[in-house]
Parts: sequence; structure tokens; C-alpha cells
Amino acid sequence: MTGWIRAIRKGWVVDRDLPGPDVDEFADPHQVQQALAADAAAARTLLAVQHPHRTPLATAENLALTDALSYAKKTLRHLRRTYYRKHRDFIALYRVRGHDGVASGLLCIVDPAAFGTDGNTYVRHTEEVYQDVVAERAEMLTRLRCATSAAMLVPATGGEYLTEVVERAMAMLGDPAVATKDPAERLHEIWLVPSGPLQDELLAVAAANPLLVADGNHRVAAARCSGLGAMLALVTGGPDLTIGPIHRQIHGQRDYAEAWRNLGLTVEPADPEEEPQPGIVIAHTHDGVFRVHLPEVAPGEPQPRVDHADVEGLLIGRALGLDPAGSHVRPLPGPLFNGTLPPEAGAVLLIAPVPLADMLAVHNQGRQMTRKATYFTPKPRSGLLLAKL
Repeated sequence: MTGWIRAIRKGWVVDRDLPGPDVDEFADPHQVQQALAADAAAARTLLAVQHPHRTPLATAENLALTDALSYAKKTLRHLRRTYYRKHRDFIALYRVRGHDGVASGLLCIVDPAAFGTDGNTYVRHTEEVYQDVVAERAEMLTRLRCATSAAMLVPATGGEYLTEVVERAMAMLGDPAVATKDPAERLHEIWLVPSGPLQDELLAVAAANPLLVADGNHRVAAARCSGLGAMLALVTGGPDLTIGPIHRQIHGQRDYAEAWRNLGLTVEPADPEEEPQPGIVIAHTHDGVFRVHLPEVAPGEPQPRVDHADVEGLLIGRALGLDPAGSHVRPLPGPLFNGTLPPEAGAVLLIAPVPLADMLAVHNQGRQMTRKATYFTPKPRSGLLLAKL
């Protein structure tokens, strides 16, 4: 079956445990660089493929991404020969189950730039993106021609029916071809579906409605920018997807509370265990923990308002004079914050999760949320399936 959603013409499915470190455990370049430097064997891992310019060799020789891609290609060839089996003209049913939910769907190739008859793309962004990240990932895709991780896309409507069809197919196929656990004990399972009526039915159901980007806005933008007309995606309707918190980590020492008060915001001492709420940010700083009240919604302001926009625009941009997309500010997924301020950070701003209903409402209004405002779980695990692009 061909179209904007189609089968994987050539791919590799893992058939043994991949060497670490696990690529999904890292959120920023500094952590990646530290992990790659901690073990010489890490230079021959998927993490080194995804970040070839951050390996010890690349940093020692001051190699840019373009210069380091030859090492990534060599490592990728080694991994595919050693840890994977090659398959053709297939899709994969995928299920992940863990403490943070359940997601069932199909891994397939999606054209992120394809337009429907209404003039809109079938795949629709839910958040703004960091353009430098998009450019870096587009360069990787163009040169490697191989996807090592999947974006997660959810149907704008019809998600329950997709889940029903997928889970019925899983039951019919029997035991999965792959069953493995990640470091957080989530179970990831893969069933392979070759060419035929079942594959056609699954692809047709997945293509029945426009898809929203739940996880991987940067991967989708990079794939579109690459001009390849293809990306690896997990199309899933749940059944138990949740949106977790994604915070902001700020580098640099200053009097944060005073800067926010100078902007007219209410700032109060808070308990270190206090959780953020809609409209209330909990700021962990070296001077203590503070409760920061965001302004009330102004008359005529689009609703729902996403707190991440005010955090970046007011607390970071206006009050601190920092570029929210600059090097001093990093998104910090909730699971990676243990309640202690990292030594390299000046502050961590805890922001309440965006409700799914708010994300859908923002989309239906034709708006996009600010960068890194949602953190969907559970996610597909990187590296279990590689796809030729």
C-alpha cells in the first residue's frame, strides 16, 4: 500500500540487547557528552550514532556534526550487522506498558509534508520548535538516510477505533517478535506484519484521520526539512496515554525571586515538596523554593492559556532578559528532576502538565503551544526498529 502512510520498505528489527547507554535517558547535550565519555565502548552505541559530534573523538578533534557523520555511518553499519535482522515491506505493531500508561499502535513510514484536500498537512504540529535542533536533525536524516527513533502521532479523532483494530491484530498474531524492558521496567513488544490484507487494513485505519504530534515535534520538522518525504512514526490512539510535566532549567546565578517581583508577580516561599498547579509555578533556586503566581488571563486573550508560554515570555524573557530558546534555558522532563537543584543550574521552574483537553483545544483553534510544553508517556523506545528512508 502506498500513500502518505505506508509500509517500511527496508528496516532492521533488534534481535538481541543493544549495548548501552540507553539513548532515551538523556535530555541535554552535556549529559550525552558525559555518557559517551564515561565508557570507551559507548563510541559503538546508538547514542554515538545519534550524537556523533559529542563523542570523545569528535570533541578532541573539534569536529562539527557534518565532519563526524562518517563515524556515525560506520557505527550504524556495525550495529545493524551485529544486533538486528533485516526485513522488507512490513509494518510493526507496537505496544508499551508501564507505570505511566499503555500505548498500542503501528510503526510505519509517514510523509510529514503531505497535504490533504483541505490544504492542511495530514501531520500537524502541536508545539513550536527550536530551529537549530531541527537543522541538526535534518542534516542527520539527510546524510544517514536511516531513522533510529520514531515520532509519536495521535489521531485527531478516531483513536479508540485505531486501538481496537491494532489490539485485535496483536491477539491474532500471537507472541511478539520482540519483547524487552527498558530501565524503568516498561515492557515494549513488537509484532511484524508483512504485505497483505492485514497490513492494508491497518494502514488504512491509521490514515483515516489527520495526526497530531504527541512526541517528536522536532523529528517531524526535521523530516519535513530534509525533503525525504518520509519519517518513522508510531501512530497510536492510546489507550492510556498521559501528559506528564516538562519543566525549565535555567543556568546562571541571580536573585530570581526579586526579578519576578520587579515584574509585579506575586512570589512567596514554598515547601520543597510542593507541586506546581495551573497558574502557579514552583521555582527551585539556590536562595530557596518559591511559589510564583502567573498573571490572570487577560480579557480577549485566547483560552486555554498554556502556562509554559508565560514561563518563557514573562519569567524567563521579560524578567530575566534571557532568550527562552538560548543556551541558558533547557527543557527538563519531569522524571529527570529528583527534587534537588542540579549543581550546574541556577533555577528549575516546575510547571504543571498541560491537560490533553487543552492541547486539543489549542490545536482546534489553529494555535500551537510553545516549545517543549508536553511530555507524553509512555513513549516508544529508540533503537528497537530502524527504518531506511
